[in-house]
Amino acid sequence: MEKKIFNLNKKTEKNFALLNANIILPNKELKNSGLLIENKTIKDFGDHVNAKKLSNFEIIDCKGLTIAPGIIDLRVQIREPGQEHKETIKSASKSAVCGGITSFICMPNTNPVIDRPALINSIKRKAREVALAKIFCTGSITRDLKGKEISELQLMHESGALGFTDAIKAVADTRVMRRALTYVKSFDGLIIQHPEEISLSNDGVVNEGEISTRLGLKGIPSYTEAMMIQRDLWLVRETNSRYHASHISTSSAVQIIRQAKDEGLKVTCDTAPPYFVLNELAIENYRTFAKLSPPLRNESDRLAIIEGLKDGTIDAIVSDHTPQDQDAKRLPFNQAEYGAVGLETLLSLSLTLLKTYGLDICKVISLLTNNPAKIIGLRSGEIKKGAEADIIVFDLEKPWKINPEKFYSKSKNTPFDGMLVEGKNLMTFIDGRLVFDIK
Repeated sequence: MEKKIFNLNKKTEKNFALLNANIILPNKELKNSGLLIENKTIKDFGDHVNAKKLSNFEIIDCKGLTIAPGIIDLRVQIREPGQEHKETIKSASKSAVCGGITSFICMPNTNPVIDRPALINSIKRKAREVALAKIFCTGSITRDLKGKEISELQLMHESGALGFTDAIKAVADTRVMRRALTYVKSFDGLIIQHPEEISLSNDGVVNEGEISTRLGLKGIPSYTEAMMIQRDLWLVRETNSRYHASHISTSSAVQIIRQAKDEGLKVTCDTAPPYFVLNELAIENYRTFAKLSPPLRNESDRLAIIEGLKDGTIDAIVSDHTPQDQDAKRLPFNQAEYGAVGLETLLSLSLTLLKTYGLDICKVISLLTNNPAKIIGLRSGEIKKGAEADIIVFDLEKPWKINPEKFYSKSKNTPFDGMLVEGKNLMTFIDGRLVFDIK
């Protein structure tokens, strides 16, 4: 029986030699290689690293397991402060390192909203106390997420905000979005949009189509996503600012972003596992755990998302971790809250792209590590000498059944309950410290 161990001792410092593993680099896989961790960094790696002359290292025989950079998750809602019954910094951190996530970016929709520097500093301090995953913040684009007046973007940037977003709300006012893009241009800031044309989607709860009609649920037209992205791109052309579209889910959004990249605009985007693993059929029988924002789309949209991941149009995969308690989900469909947890299933569900759709392992890992690091401006996400030793060791072939009752997240809302998957994280190192281990 598996025994999961978390190391909360910040003072633990060891040197590790991980031997007989397959190491994932951005463009190639090193077979039967080793990796040395010394003084919190990666000292060396390659097929020349073996057990000889390693007296100062604790040797771990990986026996053919896979070593990769720690996952960097661009979209996590932590719920603390304000809704600690759904999630806390500690529970989110445990859930993250269990899933192989060494760094994640928290959304600003806490209570109070992260719209000023003091809250960023508070979250960073609590994350250091927990001493597990590295937590970085985004600040809200508008004060209190109301969409009317831009927040203290410059001050939050100076306090460590890596980007600006109104989280689960789109910035609907074009003038406000234009002002935000213009403002962040002065310090090369990143605007992150939840793309949705609110005036068309406000009363909807699922994707508009045959399924919504049959279930008698108000639909959200799929083009609401593309409309908002298209509007924003006009502003990006004018301001030449950096822009990121979150959790895209439609074929039209993929097409528009592909064209924008061909045009040379500073545009990036991500998607989440529900949008390439599931389609709108998952809401059959009014399954509220499959009620997401954006909603699950049709099969052609799902396949377009996979194609966007293959050809590089989509830059990253995120968990879109949105914890909700039982009371918020076990309601009539129209009343239930949106969202699903995803920290502990992100790696395994992403590996379905490798096994089912033929993506290269290096490509899949880059979508989770190196690419997100570049988008958000972190000097991590890649295995190289001298880099911070934020790495994971996982079994590419290990089968397991998703059981939310075993999640470390306080919330258990997942549309993947009972799904059989392959690939599981076994060890997580952060700054060279083994923080999670499955015995």
